[in-house]
Amino acid sequence: MSLLLVTRTTARALRPAKPASPACPVRHAVGGGGRGPVPIHGHGPVPIYGRGSCNFGAGSASEFLVSRPGVRAKVIDGARIAMKVRQEVSTMVRSFVLSGGRPPNLTVVLVGKDPASHTYVRNKRRAAKKCGIIGEVIEREESISEGQLLELIERLNQDRAVDGMLVQLPLPPHLDEALVCNAVRPEKDVDGFNVLNIGRYCAGKPAFIPATPLGVIEMLRRCGVSTFGKNVCIVGRSKNIGFALASLLHSDGKYSWVCGDATTTICHRYTPPEQLRVMTRLADVLIVATGVPGLVSGEMVKEGATVIDIGINRVRSEDGKGSKVTGDVVFEEVVQRAGLVTPVPGGVGPMTVAMLMRNTLDAARWKQLAK
Repeated sequence: MSLLLVTRTTARALRPAKPASPACPVRHAVGGGGRGPVPIHGHGPVPIYGRGSCNFGAGSASEFLVSRPGVRAKVIDGARIAMKVRQEVSTMVRSFVLSGGRPPNLTVVLVGKDPASHTYVRNKRRAAKKCGIIGEVIEREESISEGQLLELIERLNQDRAVDGMLVQLPLPPHLDEALVCNAVRPEKDVDGFNVLNIGRYCAGKPAFIPATPLGVIEMLRRCGVSTFGKNVCIVGRSKNIGFALASLLHSDGKYSWVCGDATTTICHRYTPPEQLRVMTRLADVLIVATGVPGLVSGEMVKEGATVIDIGINRVRSEDGKGSKVTGDVVFEEVVQRAGLVTPVPGGVGPMTVAMLMRNTLDAARWKQLAK
């Protein structure tokens, strides 16, 4: 025990002093006092949203929760929260421009003709316009070579007019997604997919966080859901969603810039069904992101739990004449046991786009501060 105490004391002593706060306002994604941007050596500034344990009970949650007759759970209105975030971003963009900045620029590289990707990009461009952000799309044929794509990314890296950029995924099979994502400079990587950003937020350091996990955290905060000391089960281990959420939600509030102070469990495709049921029923907060429609039924949910459904699946409608969009949980069953639940569509999806706009504004603001 004495060795552990000495190690912690030594670690505290070795921690660098906090940087001074900048004059510009800083938002708080998880509560606590804010700080200004901290530079990643050689890569410019990155955002900080605040510190402190993620007892997400900030503000009034009632405006974002919808009661439905005959069901226990209140439905989280993700579209309404996203609209609120976009309004806040729009206001901050106007202030940024009035203070001498130029409108932030988000540039999206779109490769190929995938219909879903084109839809997502249209949504991002539409949201950017509403926020006062310049949204540009560069389209390339599916046959583009890896070298040509990397050359385009480097040109955008060097372009000072571009504040935030992303390459829309998925990419054609002949292109290495990891290589492409890591080619985007960390300070412009508003998707949070560059390995340096991943490493930093996993280590509790300032970094761009992928928009979907950041959207989930913002949703929990605005709905007054506390994760401090709670059990959080994440079903799905994708690097950009499940793994990112697990890292952020279990982080220690004493040392991390975004933190949940929760006990987190990750389940995945090889978790035995009986074990999956045990884990989900223990969860105070259950987050599902697998792309498997109807994976989580009502009897797998703890009574009163908060259920966040990130899955987006297109399945055949009941009459067999068309299709519909559904999530990874059986919504009609879960609303009878949960305390809070997100719908699909209208839950996490709109939050992802809204948080991307916020990341883009941050990229522009910290570029200006770095001058």
